[in-house]
Amino acid sequence: MVEWTEFERATIQDIFSKMDYESVGHKALARCLVVYPWTQRYFGNFGNLYNAAAIMGNPLVAAHGTVVLHGLDKAVKNMDNIKATYAELSVLHSEKLHVDPDNFRLLADCLTIVVAARLGSGFTADVQAAFQKFLAVVISALTKQYH
Repeated sequence: MVEWTEFERATIQDIFSKMDYESVGHKALARCLVVYPWTQRYFGNFGNLYNAAAIMGNPLVAAHGTVVLHGLDKAVKNMDNIKATYAELSVLHSEKLHVDPDNFRLLADCLTIVVAARLGSGFTADVQAAFQKFLAVVISALTKQYH
């Protein structure tokens, strides 16, 4: 079980309470698909992903980015039991979708960059540490089925 400080809990809740899910989700997923083009193989039914402009303008990328970000809400609301919260998603991504577990880390890195850009100087080292700890716990839960 993960131990959360009051600062970490408050920071995560504050970040997500101010989150523009549609914009941040879209930008994070699109960045991941552009920067790490091999991750596109899981999105073959999304149509044109041939270049950065096509990815950024793709409504299916935008929609799925929003879904991913709303999925993180479950972790925010269940910070004391994230592994159980994501048990079904872990099975889905490992056994049905066969997603490379490293892709979760790549997307988390892209999400961190997008959130940092939005928060600007408010994204201090302490805030980043709390956010990345949160994402690491989520990634651990999502990759649980792979072990």
